[in-house]
Amino acid sequence: MTNSRDIVRPMPAGGDDSPQRRPILNIALWIIQFLLAALFLFAGGMKLVMSPEALAKMGPPNQIQLPGLFMRFIAVCEVLGALGLILPGLVRIQPGLTPLAAAGLLIIMIGAVVVSIAGPGFATAVGPLVFGVLLAFVAYGRWRLAPHRAR
Repeated sequence: MTNSRDIVRPMPAGGDDSPQRRPILNIALWIIQFLLAALFLFAGGMKLVMSPEALAKMGPPNQIQLPGLFMRFIAVCEVLGALGLILPGLVRIQPGLTPLAAAGLLIIMIGAVVVSIAGPGFATAVGPLVFGVLLAFVAYGRWRLAPHRAR
């Protein structure tokens, strides 16, 4: 009899697709998640601590002026997204939040690429583009390839 779970996630020909069968992928995803979480904790924390005037003086990619409250909103989203990349997998409570956090941060990175291209140019958009690709990999990897298991 076919389980509804089999319909959503078909089993590969090799059998079980648990993270234990893909240890290298699982380790790679954890490393990328920790590095991205550190990046977004730092970036979001700095946006929360610094004044909008100090952020504007930093230069590219902050040459396009965004409203201060919008920058605070992005900062809070970055900090919460960074926590969402790590905590659900560590505590194994609501592990489905990890790919959602990665997808949310990916949306922020798409906006960062657009703002960077509109302002200083394509050269400053490379960083957010690379981070966006890594976030897409984490979102897909934790959603389909090597999802966390709940308790």
